[in-house]
Amino acid sequence: MEVKAIKGHHHVSAITANARKNLDFYTKALGMRLVKKTVNQDDPSVYHLFYADEMGNPGTDFTFFEIPPAARTHFGTNSISLTSLRVKNDKALAYWEDRFTQLGVEHEGISVRTGRSTISFRDPEGQRLMLVSDEDNAGVPGGIPWRKGPVPADFGIMGLGPVQLTVSRGERTARVLTDILGYKETRAFPSPVDGQNDIRVFETGEGGTGSEIFLEERKDIPGERPGRGSVHHIALRVEDESDLRRWIDRINESGYVNSGFVDRYYFRSLYFRDPNGILFELATEGPGFALDEGLDSLGESLALPPHLESRRVEIEKSLKPLT
Repeated sequence: MEVKAIKGHHHVSAITANARKNLDFYTKALGMRLVKKTVNQDDPSVYHLFYADEMGNPGTDFTFFEIPPAARTHFGTNSISLTSLRVKNDKALAYWEDRFTQLGVEHEGISVRTGRSTISFRDPEGQRLMLVSDEDNAGVPGGIPWRKGPVPADFGIMGLGPVQLTVSRGERTARVLTDILGYKETRAFPSPVDGQNDIRVFETGEGGTGSEIFLEERKDIPGERPGRGSVHHIALRVEDESDLRRWIDRINESGYVNSGFVDRYYFRSLYFRDPNGILFELATEGPGFALDEGLDSLGESLALPPHLESRRVEIEKSLKPLT
């Protein structure tokens, strides 16, 4: 089945046990914009929050499902083990190093990772994060930092950077990335863990930080037990619904069990798991978050897809106010 190349990241979705504290950190500390305040469409009693650039562009979304009873994550293999966020240049990283220190955010110093300056840090629930400088990056364009947020626009977050998968059987995921999803393996860099294989880098579309997947194989640790601070899935960007349906045919022909076509209202999707249990989503670029809200008022009120609108009163009663 002939398909168009995947264009890069669409979004990453993670788990929080406390939507209010999550909102405070990602909007006030990181300066990202809340572009959609909605609910988990599979469990509308809890929030699904979307943080992104100023316009809510695909490739800039970091989303969180609220699961209040979620226990802490026991980190391990067969997981999406690192989400990185792009900033404009090395000067921006110097700003963030100072900001993290002032705000008491757990972080490491500036270091170079596969040729780029980075800062590793954690959110209050232990989410594994990294800022990456686009100083010398070329490829998938970044987004537009939120100009009305607490971070100066020149230093603001521009969207998603490389996402790392940590798996127990690296070649199985590598084959999914190359043979099924059409990624190209472009390089490798040393693991920070002594005695482990190099971390492999895969790219798609225009390449660069907005498309890269890092693949780490670990034999020395058990499988991850996910909870608050873990990542649920990574979504990859396809152009439109007709393109997605061709991808559905391709995934079916490859023999992978999958969700089939899913309408998420703001985008259309397909979900499937690789042999290591990594949950991939393919998601369309549109219709986008301005479908039911103006660009100036994104995220200001509770947005519900049409099939849940008749339950609005019930749903609003079940949700705790975020402010």
